Amino acid sequence: MLAAALLLFLQNPDYTADGMKALEERRWEAAAQAFQKAAEADPKDYSAPFHRALALSMLKRDAEAIAGYEKVLELKPGLFEAELNLGNVLLRQNQAPAAEAHFERASEIRPKSAAAHFGLGRARALQGKLDEAAPSLHKAAELDASFRDGLLELASFYEKAKRPAEAIALYREFPDSPAARERMGGLLLEGGQAADAIPQLEEAVAKSPTTANRFALAAAYMRSSQPAKAAPLLEQAVASEPRNFDLRLTFGRALRDLRQFPNAAREFFGAAQIRPDSVEAWSELAGVLILTENYPQALAALDRVKALGGEKAAHLYFRAIVLDRGKQYKPALEAYQQFLAVSRDQNPDEEFKARQRIRVIRKELGKK
Repeated sequence: MLAAALLLFLQNPDYTADGMKALEERRWEAAAQAFQKAAEADPKDYSAPFHRALALSMLKRDAEAIAGYEKVLELKPGLFEAELNLGNVLLRQNQAPAAEAHFERASEIRPKSAAAHFGLGRARALQGKLDEAAPSLHKAAELDASFRDGLLELASFYEKAKRPAEAIALYREFPDSPAARERMGGLLLEGGQAADAIPQLEEAVAKSPTTANRFALAAAYMRSSQPAKAAPLLEQAVASEPRNFDLRLTFGRALRDLRQFPNAAREFFGAAQIRPDSVEAWSELAGVLILTENYPQALAALDRVKALGGEKAAHLYFRAIVLDRGKQYKPALEAYQQFLAVSRDQNPDEEFKARQRIRVIRKELGKK
């Protein structure tokens, strides 16, 4: 009898037991093979193809996993685990509409499943159906706090959809998250609410002093006319990322507003070296060089602006001033006249000064 039993076991090994053991040991390939054999041995058993599909999904063999879960649902319609897992695999394959249908069925089968509501919310959000996604993601967070990050993802979707008010409201639900504080501050700053952005960004910097956080807070300080508070943050940020063009440019502006013109010139020149084609950087450099009376260098910076095709009325006025102060009266006269021709009542104060200098220069030239 014992020999007969052993022979029967060898002819019909317990593939399901082997598969479960392989799953527990995370040997996905072995599990998939064992459950394939189990499914072949009993085509009506839905558990074997379910576990095989699970193993295949862990192997990222998604097309086979999808087919497997669909087969399971043919054998056992309404199986919650199959609906949920199939939705997850479809979502991973960017098939959000198909995933939505399975998550919806899963949430109907188990209304208190946070995972089902979370998947349903994500599937809808990925399709841009944010108003439908929001209740599902809130429900998931309500049922299980570990799914609260779904609300942060929803906030990012609101940002992309240009719905900052909704995004800000969600970020306010995460007062202990530096990342949420940073994004909320950034949105407030973009919306022209620099004063409201500052406390959020200050908290973000206090908890997570990254270069990005410091830059955002410094920008808020700059827009609130507080360059003295912005400068130390920008100095730290520039020390961390000296090749960051925006940091160097903003630091230069803070130093300029603090009337630290030589240091400002250093930062503007650094920015111009990072992006030699930046009209903005060369313009800023020219401005502070004029303030420090470094006229030859200022003229060289203005030449770069002109060569880049970015010369405007203000540049012509600066050029005229530089040439005028250098007593190069003929080219100064020409620059003032060009400025007036381009400005055309847009800069009344400077135009008045230009006309006064033109009269004086013409007298000077008449004496020669």
